[in-house]
This record gives sequence, C-alpha cells and structure tokens, in this order.
Amino acid sequence: MMEKAVKVYQSKKTNLFIILSGIFLTNAILAEIIGVKIFSGELTLGFQPVNWVFFDDYVLDFNLTAGAVIWPIVFITTDIINEYFGKKGVRIISFITAIFIGYVFIIIFLVTELTPAGFWLEVNSQDPDGNPFNIDYAFDTIFRQGLGIIIGSLVAFLVGQLLDVYVFQKLRKITGPKMIWLRATGSTFVSQFVDSFVVLGIAFYIFGNWSVEQVIAVGIVNYVYKFGVAILLTPVLYLGHGLIDRYLGENLSLQLTEEAAKDTSFL
Repeated sequence: MMEKAVKVYQSKKTNLFIILSGIFLTNAILAEIIGVKIFSGELTLGFQPVNWVFFDDYVLDFNLTAGAVIWPIVFITTDIINEYFGKKGVRIISFITAIFIGYVFIIIFLVTELTPAGFWLEVNSQDPDGNPFNIDYAFDTIFRQGLGIIIGSLVAFLVGQLLDVYVFQKLRKITGPKMIWLRATGSTFVSQFVDSFVVLGIAFYIFGNWSVEQVIAVGIVNYVYKFGVAILLTPVLYLGHGLIDRYLGENLSLQLTEEAAKDTSFL
C-alpha cells in the first residue's frame, strides 16, 4: 500500500513539473521571438499617447515590446514552480530555457542566411496595395535580432529568474504556507525591476546608442507594466494553485510544498 502511494506521488509530481515546465518554456521562447514588435499601449486601448516628458527633453509613451504581453505568464509559472518544487526546480527550468532560447536564435540566424527561392520572391513581390515588397528582407528584419538584444535578453532572463526565486523563498520563510500573493508580488517587484533595466542597458546602452536617460525612462515604463499586470493576475495565481491542489490532493500538495520550502522537493 505504501509503495503504491509513493508511485502515485512520484507520478503526479513528475507530471506536474512537465506541464509547468512546458508552459514556462513555451511562453519564454515565444516572448523572445515576438519581442521584436513594439506596440503602443495607449493606441491599442483607444487612447492618445500620454507624451510624458522625462529629463526635460525625452518624450515617452507607453510603447512596449509584444513579448511583454505574455511575460506575466512566465512570472506566474515561475512562482508556482517555486512553490511546489523550490529553488532547484526553478533554476533547472531557467537554465534549460536559456539554452533553448540561445538555440532558437542560432537556428533563426542560420535560416536567415539561406538564399531565397526566386518564385517565393516573385509571388510576394507586392503588398495588398500594389507597392513593391521584399518578403525576404521583411522575414530577416522581423526574425533576426541584434547581438546586443540577444545577450541582454538572456542575461536579464537568468538574473531575473534567479533573483525571483531567492526573494520568493526568503518571503516564504517569513509567511509560511500562507499569503501566496505576498510572495509572488514581492518576488516580482524585486526581480522585474532588475530585469527591466538590465535588458535595456545591455542591448541599447552598451551595444546600442541609447543614453542613460532613455534607458531609465523606457525601463520605468516596462517595469510599471510588468509589475502592474503581475498584481492584476494574482487571482490567476490562486486559480492555478487551486487546480494543482485538486490534482495532487490535500496530503500530496502539502507534502510537496513542505519539501519545496526545505529545498528538497526536486531531489
């Protein structure tokens, strides 16, 4: 009877980690790929740009990368993995994801170097309005990001994830199993502050031509968005916990979270 219970526990534990890792990995890689598009938050919602002025001469609106739309899903998944699998679980999936993000960028670079077929260029030589259109140039421009952005994204991703798991576990020691919202919000508050400025600083200040003022101004907008959405999605976090607890059962769920708190869950 005991052996059967152990097998059930290990099976559910493994299935849960695979599902959460799949959600995490898919959204992290997808966010990197679609992040090349910059959209206007105000115009998308039907408002006029705010035209805030920073440092006397830099006008800033709520312009965000498309990847920012789904990054909150990564935040939530990180906190759930942290809750049930501890620091080891988050670190393992974070490093695996970083490796796959690097792999994706390498494959995209190689693909953009392929010589386009003549008929493909010909059948796509005009846009819907009849204007000349180079689909190969568009493909390369969309999918191929600069070295600075790639390095900035990977460094910011890893730093943000490792900082998130550290703060989350520190808060868990204080709150115990209660106040999930505080652990999730607190860890996001700290980690995404660093993430928002690291990626911009590396990609556009070190490797680009942005000024420090531009990095600070855009970083503030990105941070406000990420943290604001993380707070709004708190009910989703509780929903995820509820579904997982129902799947595991009360006893297995308690055992897994206790192991995670002791950092032995993933062993």
